[in-house]
Amino acid sequence: MNRKTLFLVEVAVLGALAYLLDLISGVICQAIWPEGGSVTLAMIPVFIMAYRWGIKGGLLTGFLLGLLQFVAGFPKIYTVTQGILDYFVAFTVIGFAGIFVNQIRSGLSASKKGKWITYSIIGIFVGSLLRFAVHFYTGIIFFGSYAPPGQPVAIYSFLYNGSYMLPSFILSVILVIFILLISPRLVLRKVNNG
Repeated sequence: MNRKTLFLVEVAVLGALAYLLDLISGVICQAIWPEGGSVTLAMIPVFIMAYRWGIKGGLLTGFLLGLLQFVAGFPKIYTVTQGILDYFVAFTVIGFAGIFVNQIRSGLSASKKGKWITYSIIGIFVGSLLRFAVHFYTGIIFFGSYAPPGQPVAIYSFLYNGSYMLPSFILSVILVIFILLISPRLVLRKVNNG
C-alpha cells in the first residue's frame, strides 16, 4: 500500500473510531452536559494520528470526527455558525498537537522517555486548549442565555466547558502515553512509498 493510500485509510479508520468513542461518551454524559460536551476518549485517535502523520494527519482526522458528529451524531446545533465552530473547527484544531511530531519521534527513536512524554503532553495540551477555546467562545456567544442569573457569561462558559475538557485532557494524557509506551511503533511507522 502506498503512503497516500495508507494515510487516507488511517484517517478514515481513526476518525471513525474517534466518532464511536465520542458517541458512547455522549450518550452517557448527556444528562450532565445537556447543551453538549462530554468527558470523552474521542480525542485520543486524533492525537495518535497527529503524532503518526503530523499536523496534516491530526487536522484531517479531527475534521472527519467533527463531520461525523455533525452528520451522524446527536449534534447540538442552534445556528449555522455555532455548528461549524463547535463541530468542524473545534475538533479540527485538536490536530495541531502534531506540531511536536518530530520531537516525539526523535525522543522515541533515541529512547529518551522524558523527551517524548513531555512533548506528547504539550501536544495534547495544545490540542485540548485550542478545542476548549473554540467551545469557550461559542459558549459566550451562543449559550450565554443558559448562565445562571447574575453569573457573568464568560465565567459560565469557562466552567461549563472546562468541566468536561479538563477531564478529557487528563484522560487523553494518560491513555496516549500508555499507548505509546506499549506500542511506540504507532508513531515510528515505516511506510513503503511504492
